[in-house]
This record gives sequence, C-alpha cells and structure tokens, in this order.
Amino acid sequence: MGVRLLCLGDVVGAPGRNALTAALPVITSEKRVDCSIVNVENASAGSGLTPELYEKFVKAGVDLMTLGDHVYRRRQIIPILEQSDRICRPVNLGTNAPGRDYALYELDDGVKVAVFVVMGQVFMKTTVDCPFRAADRVISSIPDDVKIVVAEVHAETTAEKVAMGWYLNGRVSVVFGTHTHIPTADERVLSSGTAYITDLGMTGPYDSVLGRKKEAVISAMTTRVPTPFDIADDDRRVCGILVEVDATSGRALSVERIRADVDNAGQSVTLR
Repeated sequence: MGVRLLCLGDVVGAPGRNALTAALPVITSEKRVDCSIVNVENASAGSGLTPELYEKFVKAGVDLMTLGDHVYRRRQIIPILEQSDRICRPVNLGTNAPGRDYALYELDDGVKVAVFVVMGQVFMKTTVDCPFRAADRVISSIPDDVKIVVAEVHAETTAEKVAMGWYLNGRVSVVFGTHTHIPTADERVLSSGTAYITDLGMTGPYDSVLGRKKEAVISAMTTRVPTPFDIADDDRRVCGILVEVDATSGRALSVERIRADVDNAGQSVTLR
C-alpha cells in the first residue's frame, strides 16, 4: 500500500498562512494526500509560531508541523512543544531544549508517520550539536512499528543538505531541506529508496526577497542602513513535494514537486 505524504516549505507570515489554508484542501483532494507535513517556523509575522496559529493549522488540516532556528522566537509556544506529539523542534538543539525530538501522526488505518528536524551547522546563527549524530540518535529512538520516517534538514548550505540525504539514504523514507525559501529542482528517489529534495521552497509571497518586501531588502543591501524587513504580500504560492511511500517497507516509490498559486483573496487556487 502506498501512503502519500505532502511536505510543504516554510510558511511565511499572514500571506503564507492564508495561501496554505486555501490551497491545502485542494491539494489534499486532487493529490489524494494521506498526511501533510508543514514547516511553520516563519508563520507568526515571519518569525516563530504562537499557540493560536498552531491551533489554526490543526483546524486547517495540517497533520504534522516542524520548526527550525526560530523555534523559541515566540516563547508562548513552549507548552505546545512539550505537550503535543504533532510538532517538533530541531533534535540537535540539545537534550535540555524544550520540545520533542520527533512528531508522530497515525493514519486511520493504523499506519504511523514520524518526522524529525536537524539543523545545519554551516552559516547558521544558532549553535547546535552535530546533525549527523543527532539524526542517528533520533532514528534509533523511533519505535520499530513506525515504518515511515521523514527527516527535515533546516540548513543554509546545499552541501550540508545533500550530504544528509546520502547519509540517511535507505534509513528514512524522505529527506527534504528547508530554510532557504527557494524551491530546488533536484527531487529524486535515491538508490536505497529515500526520496530527496534540497529545498521545498516557501509557502508565502514570491514577489519578494525570501518573503520580505524587496524594496526594503534592496535598500538595506545597497545603503547598509538598517530597515525593517516587513512581510511582502503578492504572488502567493504553496510549494513542496508529494511523496508516495510503501507502508510496509518505508521505501519511497515516487516524488514530485508541488506548487499551488493562490490569489490574494484566497478564492482561486491553481495547481501547477
């Protein structure tokens, strides 16, 4: 039996939230999605997540949520991280960091899907433990009856993401990258049955610089004068991948890029 996983990139601010809410039911229906996994670390005004937004994502149909370097930007999310098994923080923040090493979702037929996040070390501001050793640790802690395991690599460099893909090849069902907000075109099933893509892209406004108003970013880059990087608004897209995984072996059967364009009113959703 094939289980269809929808993995979506970083949700950025209100435009990203609104695009996700509009597009998720359409994608789920047309692509027959069994489980959705969404990075939500930029959901609250571009940085962090609040309990209220967590609940909104659950109501919108998001099954599993992940966070990255902005995990504790909104400290009020910490009780949710400690109590809910549907959301996880980067596993290599250390054993004393609040939150769970992996998130877990059970389908109606009893099939379980786990997801965990490792954060990269190169060019990242947050100091973290070795992501490779952390991945080893969390994989060994996931119960044997969980055959479908998804690994997210929240990192700046493509090399670190690609290396993690090969390192986990055959040990997890999917490895996808996040954080850089630009979708890559290298989706494939690796030699030992792990679906891989270097970056899912973002869910948010693409008439921007990584979700921020382009005029402000260009001004800061050209004048060196600090300026607020407010969230942009237009060209809203939902980006990620759809992976079909064999429920018995946990091996990926196929992977395809997903893109949905959403108008600003959230009334029109077009799958590309």
